[in-house]
Amino acid sequence: MQLFKTTSLISALLLAGLSHAAELRVLTHSSFAVSKPLLAEFEQQNGVKLSIIKAGDAGEMVNKLILTRANPIADVVYGIDNTMMGKATAAGVLLPEAAERKSGQPQLPGATSIDYGYVTLNYDKAWFAKKQLPLPKKLDDLTRPAYKDLLVVENPATSSPGLAFLLSTISAMGETRAMAFWAKLRDNGVKVSKGWTEAYYTDFSRNGGARPIVVSYATSPAAEVFYSKEKLSTSPTANLLLPGAVFQQVEGAALVKGGQQAALARKFIAFLRSDAVQKDIPTSMWMYPVQPGIALDPVFQHAEKPAAHTTPNQQQIAANSAGWVGKWTRIVLKSGQ
Repeated sequence: MQLFKTTSLISALLLAGLSHAAELRVLTHSSFAVSKPLLAEFEQQNGVKLSIIKAGDAGEMVNKLILTRANPIADVVYGIDNTMMGKATAAGVLLPEAAERKSGQPQLPGATSIDYGYVTLNYDKAWFAKKQLPLPKKLDDLTRPAYKDLLVVENPATSSPGLAFLLSTISAMGETRAMAFWAKLRDNGVKVSKGWTEAYYTDFSRNGGARPIVVSYATSPAAEVFYSKEKLSTSPTANLLLPGAVFQQVEGAALVKGGQQAALARKFIAFLRSDAVQKDIPTSMWMYPVQPGIALDPVFQHAEKPAAHTTPNQQQIAANSAGWVGKWTRIVLKSGQ
């Protein structure tokens, strides 16, 4: 009986402690997937209850920050990237802090970089083998009759990878030539999907669609092997690392201006850069860790890492992306003419 009373008392005290734990509100994109045991360990070590608020892709997430800036819904944000950082900074929704910077690491001025990856073209190996069609060697090849109706991209107005791919073409070609290239793609039957999920899982031929080339991520071929129900020795997809078709995406974390838990938010950002989380990121969110010396899962042998990329800096993106997307929309979707 005494043992029962003692156990009950301990349980009650634990429950009371949890009920009075501070709450840290974390705004993330929908792909946030840090392992639950790691999140639970952070909660236990810091006496905090994490509230993870998923808000769509990076663009939707930043829009939500802006719309709620008078009454912030989060204390810290993770997943803001270099396509959206300028917009967030201009809107004044982040609390500027001196981020930890180390030479050789991808940086995200205005935030603390957590991970990085590459937006590029993927292709369906089996489709090209069956058709005996040579792979395109340069972006302009995609405008040739042989590649008509083969490419699916995401709308840069509604999709982060779609915007990243548009930005990479402009960075490589210059605005005038890039827009002419997109006009040729339009005439050659490029399909525009709302977002990555629709493009990859509906339109891409690997998943039953009709398009064997898709704008995706350089790590997607590794993910295909990792999640396959069958044990694969090679990936059914591969990267098409054409010059001008690779964008380096850097994701980071920052304190939300007007947030209520600045000290805990800083601890959470440090947690995201810890070795444990950095080791977890590659096969949970399919990005590369920014911390050096983190060993990757062997499955990453199936993901060729780009040796070069064409990525505008944040200032160029912030100053020009809205205008570029507007021009792209008028040219490719023939909207607003």
